[in-house]
Amino acid sequence: MTVRALLFDVFGTVVDWRSSVADELRGFFVPRGVTRDWVQLALDWRAMYQPAMEEIRSQGRGFVTLDTLHRENLVKLLRANDLTDLSAPEIDHLNHAWHRLRPWPDCVAGLTRLRARHVLATLSNGNVALMVDLARFGGLPWDAILGAEFTRSYKPDPHAYLGTAAALALPPADCMMVAAHNDDLHAAQDLGFATAFVCRPGEYGPGQRVDLEPDGDWDVVTDSMTGLADTLAP
Repeated sequence: MTVRALLFDVFGTVVDWRSSVADELRGFFVPRGVTRDWVQLALDWRAMYQPAMEEIRSQGRGFVTLDTLHRENLVKLLRANDLTDLSAPEIDHLNHAWHRLRPWPDCVAGLTRLRARHVLATLSNGNVALMVDLARFGGLPWDAILGAEFTRSYKPDPHAYLGTAAALALPPADCMMVAAHNDDLHAAQDLGFATAFVCRPGEYGPGQRVDLEPDGDWDVVTDSMTGLADTLAP
């Protein structure tokens, strides 16, 4: 492989959204005397993610950022769980829980090693402001923040992948998509990208039923970002 750039899915691959969002919800509501299953609420919020993006992918709605979609979904989630006595600034604060997601423990060290030999860029559905905040919060050493907002398209739309590679002045064959999600890698591979599967069996917790193992002919299969660095940047 002549891979020059590594393009990263972020949610689930690089950061632990489930535990981080659950902790944010717990920390906000418990001091107010509210009790819920905070992990389940985080999972329910995440479950609204793909349907919201599909409205845009199917051209039923013009492009809006993931921050906007997350906030719309949060309002629905709060209403469904009888948690409606919040001000607009409080809803904004909760929505920005997605800006404060903790990296998986192996990520900063692994990414730092990988950056010595490769360009590192996000190829995420997250918008730029969200990705910048995650990078600063978690110490993620990106060279560039690209993906959905930059290309005005949500994965697996081909333009999200091809536009990101083009922004780096590279053909797809010089780029490797790094993700914990097989469907993301299938979409990238079909366009000529190299692929790396980073298994994250804890992304959805004990009930996870998908992406527990690779289901394609990926160039690299590993269970950590340091494992990816062992292969690509020893």
